[in-house]
Amino acid sequence: MRRTPVAILALAVALGACSSSEPTTAPTTAGTSEAPAPTGASAADANPVIADDFPDPDVLEVDGVYYAYATNSGMANVQVARSEDLRTWERLDDALPVLPTWVIPGKTWAPEVTQLGPEQFVLYFTATSFDPALQCLGVATSSSPEGPFAVVGDEMLVCPRDEGGAIDAATFQADDGTWHLLWKNDGNCCGFDTWLQMAPLTADGTALAGPVTKLIQQDQPWEGNLVEAPTLVERDGVFTLLYSANDYGGDQYVMGAATATDLLGPYTKHPDPALSTDSSDGAYIGPGGQDVVVGPDGTDHLVFHSWYAEDTYRGMNVVPLEWDDGVPVPVLD
Repeated sequence: MRRTPVAILALAVALGACSSSEPTTAPTTAGTSEAPAPTGASAADANPVIADDFPDPDVLEVDGVYYAYATNSGMANVQVARSEDLRTWERLDDALPVLPTWVIPGKTWAPEVTQLGPEQFVLYFTATSFDPALQCLGVATSSSPEGPFAVVGDEMLVCPRDEGGAIDAATFQADDGTWHLLWKNDGNCCGFDTWLQMAPLTADGTALAGPVTKLIQQDQPWEGNLVEAPTLVERDGVFTLLYSANDYGGDQYVMGAATATDLLGPYTKHPDPALSTDSSDGAYIGPGGQDVVVGPDGTDHLVFHSWYAEDTYRGMNVVPLEWDDGVPVPVLD
């Protein structure tokens, strides 16, 4: 029997959760994770493609090879896996094996890796800062997408004390070539509102280069008390902001979408979740932590986590993705 949301929430509290991105401690399995898709099978039959605890996945394609990064689990600060088809994945070593002394180990969440040039990769990660003692965003660099990444600087990149800290980094490249960093202020940890925010980055990606713009906050009943995990894409002149909402620890966690005709907004939310437990007929329990990647066939795919094995771990899923006036339509059949 599937564990109830109340039971899942109790587990999260026992783990000391402050934010909805808090990881579980389910063990990871080294080696290859394969999800064969039999002829005529639905997307759910082929998922999860990584059947281990692999939450908040971010996927980067480099020269025809896909790299997936995820929240800490087991002994790895940043999990990483490699694939050539988005289906069969080989687990690699920890992408961020060394944390600086000003980070409290144990909560390295929601990594985002961006390629800025040949042999120039930047990792944005969430971790607990010593001062202030909040989850905040750090930055690290490497010459390889596999890492190891080395942390840059002697403090967090984004750490707003009066907003509860910052988590869930994402990047977006504008038409003029400039890169922008997105994140969520972790207000729900401390009684504040949560906002998805964005600011331009320096050319090397290691510092903010301009003012912060607030994009959306929680204001829909199905969002609960938070929005988080931003992912920004542009399709046919429409900017689509995908995000997760509600409690990560149960079946109320959902993926939402908001659209704009300008990068800085205003963004208009789609009134209903783009993907939820209900809309997937229970195939995906608490789907979220999403990313969008172009697959080997040249079409968009949605990458996200959901609960498996009586809701004890969050595996990584990949499904085809279509668009309806900027609103994502996951292909679940």
